[in-house]
Amino acid sequence: MKKIPTIFVRDLMTHLVVNEVMPGCEWVFKGEGVPTRKYDGSPVLIRNGQNFKRYELRVHEGRTAPAGFEPCDPVDVVTGKQVGWVPITDRPDDKWFREACSRLEGHPDMRDGTYEACGPHFQHNPEKFNFDVLVRHGIAVLESTGNPQGPTLKRPTFELLRYYLAHHDVEGIVWHHSDGRMAKIKARDFGIRRGH
Repeated sequence: MKKIPTIFVRDLMTHLVVNEVMPGCEWVFKGEGVPTRKYDGSPVLIRNGQNFKRYELRVHEGRTAPAGFEPCDPVDVVTGKQVGWVPITDRPDDKWFREACSRLEGHPDMRDGTYEACGPHFQHNPEKFNFDVLVRHGIAVLESTGNPQGPTLKRPTFELLRYYLAHHDVEGIVWHHSDGRMAKIKARDFGIRRGH
């Protein structure tokens, strides 16, 4: 799972987005993507019946990759980090990942792809699940903002997204293009804290 670009340029001083489209994300504003809910958890990959979790390698700290590490992107020259996948194992630190994956085993929706592990043992459970579970990425399509005359999440504006994320308890939005491209925005990109 490659790093997904944020649809707006970020102010390097405040770390918040500004009303300037990130180069390469123009397709979002042309209505070429499907807006979906971004869940806050930990990414999981299912491939050929094997489960993987996302792993962030901190190359700038001199760390080496663990066994089975599969990089998704080159090392980020700014942060010195590299994101990739590692197998979910029988080790104790993978217990909750195994638990979340087990809820999907044998289910007709279990297929190769990426998921978000959500629940009481992931990111302090902002999604408020009662148990650990996998949520398939892109499954929750966001249809409308309730304003048929104005911009929509399919053809958003900066102001609309800031308003939407301030008034909906979601981590953010990910747009999926039919050619596989993705782009995102998070509430925190506007300085919005969830649940407030």
